[in-house]
Parts: sequence; C-alpha cells; structure tokens
Amino acid sequence: MTGSEAEAEREIFGHITEMISEEKELRERLARQEIDEPTEHARLARLETELDRCWDLLRQRRARVEAGQDPGEANVRPASEVEGYLS
Repeated sequence: MTGSEAEAEREIFGHITEMISEEKELRERLARQEIDEPTEHARLARLETELDRCWDLLRQRRARVEAGQDPGEANVRPASEVEGYLS
C-alpha cells in the first residue's frame, strides 16, 4: 500500500470514527432528554447508512488491492445499492 493509499484509508477510518462518536452522543443526549426519540432515530438511520457506505468503500479498496488494481478507482456507492446488500 502506498502512502497515498494509506492516507485515503486513514481518512475513511477518521470519518467512521467521527460518526461512531456522533452515534454515542445522540444516545447520551436522548438519555439526558435533550432530544426526542424520533430525532435520535432519524439521525441514527442516516449515520448507519453513511457508515455502511464507508465500510463498503473500504472493502472495495481492499478487494482492488488484492486483485492488483488501483484502490483509488473505488467509488462510494449510492445508499440504495449498499443498503440492498444481503448480510
């Protein structure tokens, strides 16, 4: 993995870490009754979708590396595509 590839992965992981922190903060705010449940649920749903898209991008990048292809050509896929995957 080149320096730029490693930096790209660090950026993706940084974004993931920020979203996980936001999830925790939302749950804490709900517990303190600073926000209502519908607000928390709506934001959590958006965060979960964005997290799925980030993890998908990381998987794409790693698959491209394993296949000897340029990981920089991996793209963030639409939420509708990523959310349609089966576990």
